[in-house]
Amino acid sequence: MNARERVRSTHALVLRRRDVNDADRVLTVFTPREGKIELLAKGVRKTTSRKAGHVELFTHVALVVAQARTWDIITEASTVESFRHLRENLDAIAAANYVAELVDNFTDANDDNQPLWDLALFALRALDETAKLTDASAPNLLRWFDLQLLSLSGFQPQFFHCLSCEEPLQAELNYFSLADGGVFCPRCGSQREGLEPIQPDILKVLRFLQSQPYAAVARVQVRPAVARAVDNLLHRYMASVVESHLRSPDFLRRVAALSAGQR
Repeated sequence: MNARERVRSTHALVLRRRDVNDADRVLTVFTPREGKIELLAKGVRKTTSRKAGHVELFTHVALVVAQARTWDIITEASTVESFRHLRENLDAIAAANYVAELVDNFTDANDDNQPLWDLALFALRALDETAKLTDASAPNLLRWFDLQLLSLSGFQPQFFHCLSCEEPLQAELNYFSLADGGVFCPRCGSQREGLEPIQPDILKVLRFLQSQPYAAVARVQVRPAVARAVDNLLHRYMASVVESHLRSPDFLRRVAALSAGQR
């Protein structure tokens, strides 16, 4: 392999990072063609580093990467989108952290996933634009993002038809199953264990979020109690899919409580 073949260019979103050695960092990034990869940013913790400002968390960056033995090395970095406004708002930072953690958990190396790349960029842009205009996080964005991510990843929950009899679900008390990824009608659900009741208004919101574009979702006002119930259900379902505890929902709840206390 010659020198030119060992160097490649890519766009990336910085999902997380960790310090190594005295001045270096290993970045976990998501790319549209290579999926999730780890890259070494040498010397980036030095005050004189020219790369440091370009590889911050949640940054959309253009990279030139050189192949190496353990981690491929970032040789050049330039910011494409910094999402500056979301960084000035704690609610938006918490939401961006949530997006990054989910992308991290739902992607692997060598996973060519342009649709998920587009979705992640869309979410960060929406958070940034809303923080710029209103000093708040984008309405309903994370609930909508959850369901679009699940759809793209092959884990879309069934909210429109009973998982057992496949009849259309009606506006009544139905039953949700984390393990099965969907809803059972009252007749089928009453015969099963381990299900939880799901109220009609909660199911209605989930259906809308799952089936509509964000432009429509952003205009809808959801009652706080219903929003909390939807969040709770989606966060638990996400954790069951990735088979791991997600930390960012806890951070979201703490930030939301802090923001509510300041109003």
